[in-house]
Formats: sequence, structure tokens, C-alpha cells
Amino acid sequence: MLTRKQYELLMFIHERIRESGIPPSFDEMKEALDLKSKSGIHRLITALEERGFLRRMEKRARALEVLKLPDNMAETLRPATTRSQAQRPTAIRHGRGHDTRSPAPRRGYGDGDSAVQVPLVGRIAAGTPIEALQNRISDVPVPGGMIGRGNHYALEVTGDSMINAGILDGDTVIIQESDSASTGEIVVALVDNEEATLKRLRRRGDSIALEAANPAYETRLYGADRVKVQGKLVGLIRRY
Repeated sequence: MLTRKQYELLMFIHERIRESGIPPSFDEMKEALDLKSKSGIHRLITALEERGFLRRMEKRARALEVLKLPDNMAETLRPATTRSQAQRPTAIRHGRGHDTRSPAPRRGYGDGDSAVQVPLVGRIAAGTPIEALQNRISDVPVPGGMIGRGNHYALEVTGDSMINAGILDGDTVIIQESDSASTGEIVVALVDNEEATLKRLRRRGDSIALEAANPAYETRLYGADRVKVQGKLVGLIRRY
């Protein structure tokens, strides 16, 4: 799955090679994506390499090869909800709210409980920040009582930095869309408009700390203008 910036860079490189046979320079890529520094381009290229879209050829300047385009990835990432229906999900509430929707009843959560279909839109790191893709992959049935006012979406968690908050690798977190949060809340935070992570937010003067819930990970401190809140954790779904 690609972020918008990764997609834009991949297509820019692809089009430039197709037109001229030569990959663009780092300055050209930086200008095309309207980034402030080349380090952002390096991060994007590394991410595209790790995902198998690009290859850097050693000992050659400006040597980039496009291995595949995003359409080729349509079937490579499948959400946890495609696992056997014999596995029973456990719903864990991390917040309260009033159900403002009219969900269709579904079985599997207990008598008298109904499910709301929440869009699963990608993966998010509970560790070193990685990209979260805001594209609907499938729907996740969520107990109606977990859903409050406003829009909600689901993300599959990768990493273990939030284990002491009860969030494990492979869990599906339910997020209430919001562009603000109180200090101490667990949020989806977008850093530098490029990388998203699931962390506890702490405000420290003019800075924002994104705090892990695992002593193996350090707390990361950013200027307030570098962090955008994308939503707040209200619950999670776990399969055993």
C-alpha cells in the first residue's frame, strides 16, 4: 500500500523514464513533490524499494528502475478480516459514545448487540512510523456500542510499541475521525504530512510528544506544526 506522496513519486519517476529514458534527479523529484528537503525523497525512495516498486542500481548516478506499478499490488495485502470465519473476534472498548447510526444486525458479538460496518483503510505502525493508506480495503463489523458520533475507520496495527496499552501487533484499531485530541489520548498522528503512527499524545509547551507504551521505544518529540491528529482510538478488534 502506498501513501499519496509515494504514489506521486513513483508515477513521476515512471513518466520521466518513459519520456526521456533517464530517471529524474533528486532536485527534480523534490520540486515535483513540493518537499522542503532531499531527505524526504530519500525516505520515499527507500519505502518504495522496500515495497518492491523501485530498485536503485549500484554505482550508477540517478539510476532508478521501476519494477511495478500500484495496480499490480491489488491482491498483495489482505486485511485480517479475511481470516476464517470460525475465528471469533473480541471487541475491546477504549472510549465511550452514543450510537448515532442505524446498523444492520449481525451475529457474533453476543445477544442483543448489533454490528456497524466500519471501513478498513490500511495499516498503521505502533512502532517506528510507517505510512497509513487512506483507501477503503474492506469493511470490519464493529459492535454498535463502540461507535460514537462522527465518522470512524479501522486500521490494522503493525509493531509492538503500544503493548502496555493493550494494543498488539495484528490488532485492528477503531478510530474516530478528529483533528484534535487532549493530552494523554491515543491518536493516529501524521508526521510531516508523510508518516502516520499510533501513539499516546502529550503536549509539552510548543511541542508534541508521541509516546510509546513499551520501554523498548523512545518517545519522539516534534514541533506542533509537524504533527496532525487524524483520529482518536475508541476501541480495537482482536482475533485469536
